[in-house]
Amino acid sequence: MRVPFDDKVWTGRSDDGEPGDTRRIFNQVVPFGGAPAHKEGSHGAPHSASGVPVIIGFGSDEGVRRNQGRTGAAHAPKELRRALAGLPAKMSMATLADAGDVVCDDSDLEGAQTELASVVSDVLASGGRPLVFGGGHEVAWGTYSGLRLHQDRAASAAATSVAARKLLIINFDAHFDLRQKRPANSGTPFDQIANDCAERGVSFNYACFGISDLGNTASLFAHAEALGVRYVLDIDMQEPQLPRRLDDFQQLLDSADDVYLTIDLDVLPAATAPGVSAPAALGVPLSVVEAMVQRVRASGKLRAADIAEYNPSLDQDKRTARAAARLAYRLL
Repeated sequence: MRVPFDDKVWTGRSDDGEPGDTRRIFNQVVPFGGAPAHKEGSHGAPHSASGVPVIIGFGSDEGVRRNQGRTGAAHAPKELRRALAGLPAKMSMATLADAGDVVCDDSDLEGAQTELASVVSDVLASGGRPLVFGGGHEVAWGTYSGLRLHQDRAASAAATSVAARKLLIINFDAHFDLRQKRPANSGTPFDQIANDCAERGVSFNYACFGISDLGNTASLFAHAEALGVRYVLDIDMQEPQLPRRLDDFQQLLDSADDVYLTIDLDVLPAATAPGVSAPAALGVPLSVVEAMVQRVRASGKLRAADIAEYNPSLDQDKRTARAAARLAYRLL
């Protein structure tokens, strides 16, 4: 089910009367595909303007429930918007569009993922850049499917082959999420993507950063190896290793035509991100994840992104929401 744009979540402090640029993110939000939001300070721009970031909510934790995790992530999209709303709209940030939410009803995860794919495809067709706020990490299958749907339609219209373009999937995550059990859940999306790539006859270019050796079974490591997954353990993703990580990361980016970026917030240390289904004992520092996210954004190859696994009911002092908003800000 789709829930339309709600401008009530886009509120924050007003610094009217202060000199200089006092805009905040909530001042810049317009509904995707409709008239600009009627609020003081908002800026209207065509929703089809090339490169405009578009927020899409995915209100689902059905995949987390199926994966025997702690539910609550279905309520994340609104809270992530609220955390982002009050951040300053600096430099050339002119417009941010909001396409509303896709909500998983009656445990129909597959239907919700199909609906999300349709919205992501529509945003891409308009020239926008989708940034999806999950929801559990089952969001990844929906976002990926939307990107592929758009690429298929574009290739058909141009009578070209999607296989000619190399898609790199980057996941910041403590877990591979390569489980092969069905029905699908929050731990299966990248195995689903691997199967889709095999059916299409294209390479499965999946790189996962922040993997916990204690958070994945030997079977999952073996499956990752068999699929040719490139991964870096959390212990090798600490601040002293960042220069080397960025060098290797840049080589990955240089080899790709398009990038799909997904961030599972459980990659962060539990002290930074307590509000997730599976808090990390070690995790990857926010500064490291942020530096690599900025490198993706600077590549000019990012086509779609999502942020997953925020659980407001488990958060403390909104620490996780603030960390997620900081990463989302870097992607705008």
